[in-house]
Formats: sequence, C-alpha cells, structure tokens
Amino acid sequence: MSPFKGQTGLKRILNASGYSLDGLRAAFTGEAAFRQLVLLNVILIPLSFFLNVSRVEQAVLIAVCLLALIVELLNSAVEAAIDRISLELHPLSKNAKDMGSAAQLVALTMIALVWAVILL
Repeated sequence: MSPFKGQTGLKRILNASGYSLDGLRAAFTGEAAFRQLVLLNVILIPLSFFLNVSRVEQAVLIAVCLLALIVELLNSAVEAAIDRISLELHPLSKNAKDMGSAAQLVALTMIALVWAVILL
C-alpha cells in the first residue's frame, strides 16, 4: 500500500480536488496546446446551444470537445513523465511522445467528423 493513499472519505475528495485543480492550472499555464483546446471549447460548446440539433446530438458535440481536453491532459502527463525520467533522446521516449500526439490527432479528427456529420 502506498503511503500517499492514506486519506479516506471527505478529506480524500478534497485533496483529490486540489490536485486536479493544480493539474488544470499546470496544463493551462505550461501547455500552449491545452490553452488552444480551451479556446476551441470556449467557442464550440456555447455554439452547440444555438444549433438546431437534438439534446443527444448536442451532448455528443460537447462530449467530443471535452474528450480532446482529456486526451491533451493525458498527453501532457506522458510527456512530463518522460522528460522527468530523462531528457536524453531515446527511441522509446520518442514513441511514447509520438503516440500521445497521435491520440490527440485522433481526438481532434473526431471533433471535426462528429461536428461535420451532425451539422451537414
């Protein structure tokens, strides 16, 4: 058992919430790609409320936008962990970073495809 897993109940939830806010703050201040995705979400999510689509379609439009933020957070976490281990150029490090980037490409493609299918 990890010594970092000692909290339970409300204290654990409060701690986890603080860590989550720290992570969002770190991503926003340190990752240009995350800021760009936040801007995209600030545009697309409110736009979804003005479109003539069903509630389910609107939920899907919003969900794919939020999914791209999730993917970017995970991609940034992988990159930070790789850089923490070593800044040395290594094929496995490159693969890990490239796969994270590919995941983000898939998420952005999904946004484009879902919005196009629903709106066109």
